[in-house]
Amino acid sequence: MIKPFSHNEQQAEAAFTLQALNFDELYNADTIIQYKRKRVRDHLMQYLQPGSSILELNAGTGEDAIFFARQGHHIHATDISAGMQQVLKEKAGACNLQTNISNELCSFTQLDQLQNKGPFDAIFSNFAGLNCTSDLDKVLASFDALLKPGGTVTLVILPKFCLWETLLVFKGKFKTATRRFFSNYGRKANINGKHFRCWYYDPSFIISQLKSAFGLLSIEGLCTVVPPSYINKFAENRPKLFTFLKRKENVLKTKWPWKYIGDYYIISLEKKQ
Repeated sequence: MIKPFSHNEQQAEAAFTLQALNFDELYNADTIIQYKRKRVRDHLMQYLQPGSSILELNAGTGEDAIFFARQGHHIHATDISAGMQQVLKEKAGACNLQTNISNELCSFTQLDQLQNKGPFDAIFSNFAGLNCTSDLDKVLASFDALLKPGGTVTLVILPKFCLWETLLVFKGKFKTATRRFFSNYGRKANINGKHFRCWYYDPSFIISQLKSAFGLLSIEGLCTVVPPSYINKFAENRPKLFTFLKRKENVLKTKWPWKYIGDYYIISLEKKQ
């Protein structure tokens, strides 16, 4: 029997379903968002074998699913938002990628109820979808049963500290600058007038929860030197500076403390044989 979504999940689902029809229009033209997507894809590709099967969590409108399908991989794209799933299906059909992309409406808090249980070669979640739950420990506990031995997990998560965000205190944006510091009970997010809560998790939490069955492969900071995408039109207005900051971030992304203080971090782990 399918469990009902939690109240927070219902609110998040309503928000992202409202945004589904114009999501790509809002974000695909943003230079820093495209930079972030490339960074995440490059990170994941280094761990994928040809023709890998991927379980994607919070797949959204399918931008990443379509990219990986075009590389010859097979993606089972899941999301809680019916609107996002519909857009994903239409895009996969328009690109003739139906044989490489399947989809399923499912919350990542209920992965034990997946119809397609794999096992998969990789589990992937982009752009902090997993920050929309206070039960990340339960989500992570479900990964072992869904992955083949040697399979990988790649997650893009918002940490509890972001250097760029903290610096906003000097612009008088105290609430934004400190929102990650006081987030044990979640912080309110607002999309299209729909409110839901987000939580923040450091890499140590992920590693600790998965340590019995997984070993760490790598951690990269994302938007540590490059500013977050919510600093509007930064790359478009300062292209030379943006190019310089990208080069610096590429050098520093796996080094301490930079891998821990970005807007996001990308973490990959491997299931023990």
